[in-house]
Amino acid sequence: MSRDAAAGDVRSADARMDDLRPPLSLSVDVRVEVRDFGVDACFTAPIGCTALVGPSGSGKSLTLAAVAGTIRPVRGRIRCGDAVFADATGDSAAALHMRSQDRGIGMVFQHAALLDHLSPLDNVVLGVRSGDRATRRSEAAALLERVGAAARSSARTRTLSGGERQRVALARALAGKPRILLLDEPFSSLDAPTRQQLRGLVRELVNEREIIALLVTHDAGDVAVLGDRVVTYEPGRTVSATE
Repeated sequence: MSRDAAAGDVRSADARMDDLRPPLSLSVDVRVEVRDFGVDACFTAPIGCTALVGPSGSGKSLTLAAVAGTIRPVRGRIRCGDAVFADATGDSAAALHMRSQDRGIGMVFQHAALLDHLSPLDNVVLGVRSGDRATRRSEAAALLERVGAAARSSARTRTLSGGERQRVALARALAGKPRILLLDEPFSSLDAPTRQQLRGLVRELVNEREIIALLVTHDAGDVAVLGDRVVTYEPGRTVSATE
């Protein structure tokens, strides 16, 4: 057998193994506490967009923080595929907590959290994790093109409109090629037409990149467009998960 044929057989075997692996999903079963408030969150989020809904102060954003790794659960486990993000199921001295930067997560907040002293392009470059300077800038430029913000790549960031800022923030969140995208009320400060445009853009990006997205929202329109499944919160706990 030739070397090329053997290599082809190996690739075919790898492809068959990929077909046998279960689809990627995020499993959350934790209690998270901060000061005088705690939340018990339990749900599974496969590829696609899972909307987290419920009253303000019920623990939705706290759940995102636990998934992101900025808060340690006091009990339970978070895992994505074979990767365990956090495990506090046993002795606290042996609790596992993966670093945020190792989790493969991108985040977009209600307010874009851009660095105003950098251009939009340079804000996105910060999210690109590999390559030389030219490669990183090329990848960042391609992302700005994809989200419809290429024309503003060299603008003063502080002059961007709310919708433009969120487009840049979305490009930056995707720059690290995340497997999970966390969206914490990203459209709530936008006018209705811009909100509708960005919902459609996020829908396209989640589908084409085959990532897991968690969306915190109070807007029924967000749920209608993006909510492949919905996790409902009451103060301090999740109460249902539906598709």
